[in-house]
Amino acid sequence: MTIYEPRQSELYFPRPTLHSNFEDERRERKEKLAGTCRVFSRLGYDYGFAGHITVRDPETPDLFWTNPFAMPLGHVRVSDLLLVDHEGTVVEGDWAVNRAGFVLHSAIHKADPAILASCHAHTINGMAWASLGRLLDPITQTACGFFEDHVVITEEAGAVVVEIDAGAAVAAALGSNKAAIHQNHGLFTVGRKSLDEAAWWFIAMERACEIQLKAEATGSPLKLIAPEAAQHSRRHLATPEMAWLHFQPIYRSICRSDPDFLD
Repeated sequence: MTIYEPRQSELYFPRPTLHSNFEDERRERKEKLAGTCRVFSRLGYDYGFAGHITVRDPETPDLFWTNPFAMPLGHVRVSDLLLVDHEGTVVEGDWAVNRAGFVLHSAIHKADPAILASCHAHTINGMAWASLGRLLDPITQTACGFFEDHVVITEEAGAVVVEIDAGAAVAAALGSNKAAIHQNHGLFTVGRKSLDEAAWWFIAMERACEIQLKAEATGSPLKLIAPEAAQHSRRHLATPEMAWLHFQPIYRSICRSDPDFLD
């Protein structure tokens, strides 16, 4: 009896689209940005007008796209997005930009030209964990993704950052890490390959904060994963490519439930 074994080429596997022109690349980045806003809203990351997501323009990398100030994340469409320069001037769009969001995100992008996208939101678990001023411990595979790859930033802790120099200090403290816990403020994540990457790091980090808060609430000592094992998990399960892949089912889900964000 012959057993049919499908060839790998016959199986679908998500892969990033390679664009041949700036227009198509810009459209995809804007779609991912608006879609990520919807995802964050669906996950309960809305908090008044707080929350900023940015991605560089592919043709003019000194400019970046971001969500409008005080527009609910769950309402953002591609046509609503703002194109902003490092000085906070809206180059394209009809809404104002969040000054605090501009200062920090602009500084992050300016400090490291390799950073393509950045996410920040005032989430419950992220803010709670940030109040402790501690790194996440390697207690799960999710947390291991940030092992030796995130920092606690104490510069401007708890302050509303509206000055350029203050934003630069926060950005410098981020360094080459994928994520930061800004003490008494919340979480920041960045993607150097894609916006999908930054979005997934944020979702995963918020989850890791929730897990550790709940684990510590038991009052029992936590069993830490050994450093070598944590490093192994990070190297294999927390790469930019894996982050991109993790975000795909989430993005596809919002494409089906909220197709109007593409308008």
